[in-house]
Amino acid sequence: MRFPLLLTLALLTTGAATRGLAQDGPRQLNAPPALPDSVRQPAAAPARAAEPTPAPAPVAEQVPSARPQPSNLPPAQATRFRVGLKSGQEVQAYDVETRQPLLGRNYLLLDGQRRLELTDVRYYEDETGFYVRTNLPGSSRESTLRRDRTGRISLYSITTTQYNNMGGSPFGYGRFGYGGMGYPYGGGYRTVKTEYFSKDNGPVQDLNLRNLSIATADNPGARSLLDQARRSRTAITLSYIGAGGLMAAGLLSSLTGTNTGSAISPLVYAAPALLIVPLVLQGKQQRNIKQAISLYNAQQ
Repeated sequence: MRFPLLLTLALLTTGAATRGLAQDGPRQLNAPPALPDSVRQPAAAPARAAEPTPAPAPVAEQVPSARPQPSNLPPAQATRFRVGLKSGQEVQAYDVETRQPLLGRNYLLLDGQRRLELTDVRYYEDETGFYVRTNLPGSSRESTLRRDRTGRISLYSITTTQYNNMGGSPFGYGRFGYGGMGYPYGGGYRTVKTEYFSKDNGPVQDLNLRNLSIATADNPGARSLLDQARRSRTAITLSYIGAGGLMAAGLLSSLTGTNTGSAISPLVYAAPALLIVPLVLQGKQQRNIKQAISLYNAQQ
């Protein structure tokens, strides 16, 4: 009985010594028992400072494409035309008609009711433009002129239809002294536009180079353009004279039979070719006069 008891005590003493060696250090009072290594949790790593997270790049806001909005038009208003009387009174009307009866004098009819004699009218408007009543140069009778351009140099015109029962040259007398088509071969109707001008609302004058040169004498640029137009006019006149001379010489040569090999002289064919020169110079002349008037009105 004594041997088993001693064996039991020895085992207990050996197990207690083994548990003491398994502890890392001396056991302290009121401390919890130490856990074995297999159960002990690994020490947590020290917390690292949080790195700043880069802010996301700003995303551009998508602006919807602007669509053209329908513009709000002003309310429509009926057009009122002005009619100025020689007494100084000005009346307005929604409709102005020019009546030209076969018997009697011409007159204006306002709104289909009121009648005004043209002899009492100084100016008026209608759907076709602005018109003035004034005396033409060298005439004591009043005429109605359409105002085509306003400025220090204002342009006016009268358009008429004429009939000619005789044939003639197709190169007639027209704008600015020359230009346009004239009497057709065999006769017929043609529209003639006669132009005038006034300076600073003064009396109406014939639109020609001489009068324009006097009116624009205070503008060197306009005078230079008018001088070019005058040289073109001289060249046009010489071209007409030369073409006429060639035609006459060619006809004379054809009638006398002095040319050999052909019944018609070559000079007859050369005359129409020379008439092309005035057509080119007429366009240049008209452009110079138009530019001179525009330049004078721009430098007021």
